[in-house]
Amino acid sequence: MSTEATSSSPSPAATERPRRITLLAGINALEGAALAVGGIYLLVMGLLGRLESALQAETAGITLVALGAIPLFAARGLMLLRGWSRGPALITQIMALPVAWTLLRSQGALIPAGIVLAVVAVTGLVLVLNPATTEVLGIRRGPARTPDA
Repeated sequence: MSTEATSSSPSPAATERPRRITLLAGINALEGAALAVGGIYLLVMGLLGRLESALQAETAGITLVALGAIPLFAARGLMLLRGWSRGPALITQIMALPVAWTLLRSQGALIPAGIVLAVVAVTGLVLVLNPATTEVLGIRRGPARTPDA
């Protein structure tokens, strides 16, 4: 029977959660909450008929709420030191970069929002790609090695 930690259990070497994991979880939770709040806003405005196309607003709202669930689940997994959470956290940061770029190329108040999103996404990428993060989450690199080999 194997005594190795599975991806659903915390790494045995990690007795307590490092600050970088907590920060990464916070970044993902913030992004997930922002997506969910934006989606709920679009849903409410669509249902109240305050937007030009209620159907488009409702569809976009549902999509944003669903997309917001991904980083929220990743944040929970990171807080529990689950190895599977690194993938959704990485995807969230990669997907935030084009959104930040689009906001940066806009006008008015969207430019500062793009700057903030870019800084948050790059910080999240640095944290999620850090080799120490991989180690703490119990993710092995390369081929599996057995003690007998």
